Amino acid sequence: MTQPFKDAIGICKTIMRNGFDAYVVNAQLQRELLEGADETELDIACEAPFDEIQRMFPNVTAGSERGVVALLKEADITYRFYPTDVEDASHPEESIARITPHLLKRMEEKFGSIPTQYACPYVPGSEMYEGFEDIASGVVKFAGIPDDTLRRNYLLGIRALRFAANYDLPIDNNTWIAIVKATSRILDYVPSHSIMEEWRKVEAENMWRFVELLFDSMILHGLMPELAALSRCTHIKNEDTGEEQSVFEHTIETMRHYPEELPYDWFGTFAVLCSNIGKLYTAEYSDETWTFNQFCRVGAKVTRKIMNRLSFLPQDIDLVCHLVKHHQFFHSMLTDKGIRRFRSLDEYPRLIEMARADVKARGIAFTAFNHNMKWLERADTPEQMIEPFLNGNEIMEATNLKPGPHVGILRDELLKAQIEGKVTTVEEAIAFVREYKM
Repeated sequence: MTQPFKDAIGICKTIMRNGFDAYVVNAQLQRELLEGADETELDIACEAPFDEIQRMFPNVTAGSERGVVALLKEADITYRFYPTDVEDASHPEESIARITPHLLKRMEEKFGSIPTQYACPYVPGSEMYEGFEDIASGVVKFAGIPDDTLRRNYLLGIRALRFAANYDLPIDNNTWIAIVKATSRILDYVPSHSIMEEWRKVEAENMWRFVELLFDSMILHGLMPELAALSRCTHIKNEDTGEEQSVFEHTIETMRHYPEELPYDWFGTFAVLCSNIGKLYTAEYSDETWTFNQFCRVGAKVTRKIMNRLSFLPQDIDLVCHLVKHHQFFHSMLTDKGIRRFRSLDEYPRLIEMARADVKARGIAFTAFNHNMKWLERADTPEQMIEPFLNGNEIMEATNLKPGPHVGILRDELLKAQIEGKVTTVEEAIAFVREYKM
């Protein structure tokens, strides 16, 4: 081993002792390029940023060439420091830099041609739009050769879907097919927490589109197979018309409507996404119709399993599972007792909006919803603070009843009728007790 390479290895060891990875780029190729060269120049790949390199080697200067982090000249040797790949989501073969722009230039000078595999050297970067063409062009497109760009960081596949959803842009055809072809590798190499970091950057009102793209690219089938399977499960969208729809399509449509009232509620929108998962496990076909008994309770349990798998925080899991478990509560036409019980639930405003979004997605009447909203206002008044329009003496006078327990029963029934809104005046109260007596 020549002295320049020994010195380069010594530099790498110094960097590694300070806690950063470093190595000589493609040592064999550099040896061939150095044979007969007038200048000795070596390229090093290193994890450390410029300020850290400068602390270790005070004589370094900032690099001015493409991709060069720092430049060090000692005696007659020039060392160029390039950033190494630190992406968790890159293909294993892309994790080691085998060529740099400087080596590419030296190869062209010495050999007169450039091997195809080295035609487009990759220099790692950390910018959000690294690996993409300018988004201002109106299309989401990988820079360079889409398949090669994606191999360097498979997280770019998820990021492309995020850009398309958030900016309402189409995805370039070659970029799209590169993502579809790499679906299994995206799931293999991208950590679940990294996928969720991208997902959390999707606006709530655009999440339906992001999930739709995950489904179309087949990524959702590996990430949340329980959800993707809902595309093969049908239910009645509207009982009045008998129209059928896949549960997955209904879920997407409901997600579109939920942020109309709560536009920044990411977790509420995610709860809508998971709200119908229980139908996959509770579906039964009988008398030419599908039933999904207990699907909310079952769905909450399955949602907990999914969110644990996707590395959600415990408190976020509890929130979403609570919403999934109770999201059907507000759909039925509730009594006063039912409304008061609903009102006692945590996060009941979100549950109301989940019900509203479901009604919109189904295209059905708001009869039960409006009824519950009206009664919800009455729930603000405690039952013990409501007095009946008629006391015991007035009830006996109106009905000609004699004193006894039946007068107290009639008074309680009148109070219930008032709470439910069936009786709103003294005249209606007199008519109610007279009719109830008969």
